[in-house]
Amino acid sequence: MAFGTLYTYPENFRAYKVLIAAQYSGAQIKIADDFVFGETNKSEAFLKKFPLGKVPAFETGNGECITESNAIAYYVANNQLRGNTDLERAEIIQWFGFADSEILPASCAWVFPLLGIMPYNKQTVEHAKDDAKKALTALNSHLLTRTYLVGERLTLADISVAMTLLHLYQYILEPNLRKPYQNVNRWFQTVIYQPESMAVIGVFKLAEKTLEYDPKKYAEAQGKPSKKEKKEKESKKEAKEPKEPKESKKEPVEELDAADAALAAEPKTTNPFDTLPKGTFDLDDFKRFYSNEDEAKSIPYFWKKFDPEHYSIWLGEYKYNDELTKVFMSCNLISGMYQRLDKMRKAAFASACLFGTDNNSTISGIWVWRGQDLAFTLCPDWQVDYESYSWTKLNPSEEETKKLVQQYFSWTGTDKEGREFNQGKVFK
Repeated sequence: MAFGTLYTYPENFRAYKVLIAAQYSGAQIKIADDFVFGETNKSEAFLKKFPLGKVPAFETGNGECITESNAIAYYVANNQLRGNTDLERAEIIQWFGFADSEILPASCAWVFPLLGIMPYNKQTVEHAKDDAKKALTALNSHLLTRTYLVGERLTLADISVAMTLLHLYQYILEPNLRKPYQNVNRWFQTVIYQPESMAVIGVFKLAEKTLEYDPKKYAEAQGKPSKKEKKEKESKKEAKEPKEPKESKKEPVEELDAADAALAAEPKTTNPFDTLPKGTFDLDDFKRFYSNEDEAKSIPYFWKKFDPEHYSIWLGEYKYNDELTKVFMSCNLISGMYQRLDKMRKAAFASACLFGTDNNSTISGIWVWRGQDLAFTLCPDWQVDYESYSWTKLNPSEEETKKLVQQYFSWTGTDKEGREFNQGKVFK
């Protein structure tokens, strides 16, 4: 089983290929939580490992370095994803090339100007529209009699092409635009709504309306005044607009990595946990111990190290258990919440459990984080899911708390109504 560290920025569709492949294979992938695009990948230490400074980049547990998302995804995948025959493996490589050569340049040239992270050129965008439609038409024809791109089961070909189409389906292909491509739509949703995909990207929402061009977006992104502001502040001579740059026939592939990062970039904010005293509890140390030892050792270790003055323990119980249906879909709720709370990992730990079976299950979990208050209220980005749960602060000194920690950290027992433990997920 592959394991190692993935360097990437948030919401990088290229990194999604790797992470989804790892979900299928069980590969243990750690995302470097201190990576900052434009800084980390320009450092001497990073460039020594990855000379081009591009991401995603992957360092194996043995210190070997791999670049290019398709190559990394292939490394962490299992044999089924890689293809079962020489022909299937060749076809998968063929679809890698199709995604990178036919879809990616057209998608970026169409989407990025509308997002304001690349300059807008009408001819370039129109050309990109034509190229995207040609690629979708070819894909639609191929999928007329097929469920998946290669063979009878999902492979890396499906993951790679679907993730490369992600921005088009997210920002451009509203219902009327995607209507001619029913086979592609069916296949795309089959891929992204697999439990392994949803564990990485969450519940994906198809575009309801095509993003419209707004010239202010690019000016604001570049820190430039708008045309109106120029006219107000400068004389007519000074405010004369520069000529529109000539269209380049070269596809904007060279700048895509930086543009993708701009797409996913978030304003730099201080992690709310950083304002709270650290105390004596080394949470990272406990996470490592919990991962490497069985519960007979790790739970006593938790209580030995736990600092009740600076950390608190909470019970979270899902409010809408009567709406839960399939177990795998319920588990996706947990995985999706974990993904959206990724920046909480620095000073939080949780073990959530699903009890019961299809159409008769509950979700609850024990959470530990720095501070004494409900952590989700500290940051707007952390408030997407927490209101779907009722939260009870537990007293670390009470025996009932110790029993709950024992149960949830060791994945045993039943819920309040007697449903037996089914499966669990850890946030660490």
